[in-house]
Amino acid sequence: MTVLTRRRLLTLAGAGVAAAAVGGCGSRSASALERGREDGVLRVGLAGERPYGYSAPDGSVTGEQPVVARAILATLGIGGIEAVQVGFGDLIDGLRSGQFDMVAAGMTITPRRCGRVAFSRPDFLAPIAFLVPDGNPRGIRTFEGVGRAGLRLGVLGGSAEEEFAAAAGVDPVNVTAFGGQGELFRAVAGRRVEAAALTRISLLDELSRNPGSGLQVTQGVAALVDGARIVPAGAFAFAQTDTDLRDTFDAALAELHASGEWERLTAPFGFTADNVPPRDLTAAAVCSGSATL
Repeated sequence: MTVLTRRRLLTLAGAGVAAAAVGGCGSRSASALERGREDGVLRVGLAGERPYGYSAPDGSVTGEQPVVARAILATLGIGGIEAVQVGFGDLIDGLRSGQFDMVAAGMTITPRRCGRVAFSRPDFLAPIAFLVPDGNPRGIRTFEGVGRAGLRLGVLGGSAEEEFAAAAGVDPVNVTAFGGQGELFRAVAGRRVEAAALTRISLLDELSRNPGSGLQVTQGVAALVDGARIVPAGAFAFAQTDTDLRDTFDAALAELHASGEWERLTAPFGFTADNVPPRDLTAAAVCSGSATL
């Protein structure tokens, strides 16, 4: 069981920096896959967002992606994970700097991110939605509608939803970035913003833990970037140089989906068969904007 404590977070963060600094010496020059097999663990970055990757009350690291990652890595000869928690907006920089070897935080594939990291095949589908007051009094249904009405929108800092709001023409002055989903929830509850945008499964998870909040989650909404509709696919992310790890991981993830084992592993986190991506959906197609469902 991986335990995530403040001391462990600081230790792992320091180890990540040190590993990056000595990457040209000895075994550290090996690929991430080789290092993981040698060390018995792979360092993963997460952002504490439920239900994707977070620390449970007992300190253990859990969530849909850590659980799936452990199952896959076991088949690759890697015994477990060491988790480093950072702010969501710091995940890509942490990956690229060598602080960790993989992002397991439910990151949505977007064209902009595709230029900076190598995504696995889609791990899940998770439509975006809005968190709004009960009854949705402002009739919020699209990012474009938020922009036209000049409404205040909350997002996670560095999130795909922040990118989608900008692409839809929402005035940056009306967009507030928060550090976590709890802050996002409280901002809508306290009427600091008229709505918050996040994946629907994440918002429903937060809503379930806050009964009587007077808030609701809308149905899934579409997002457009440069005129192309974004397929709401989440994936694991790797450094662009770690193609051997990504490709080997991909093959095992495809088998996990096909066998039905993925649904069993992720059911405790609210995922169902509706979240399983089509077998022919690829990260490359989502990155290029050519993917359809």
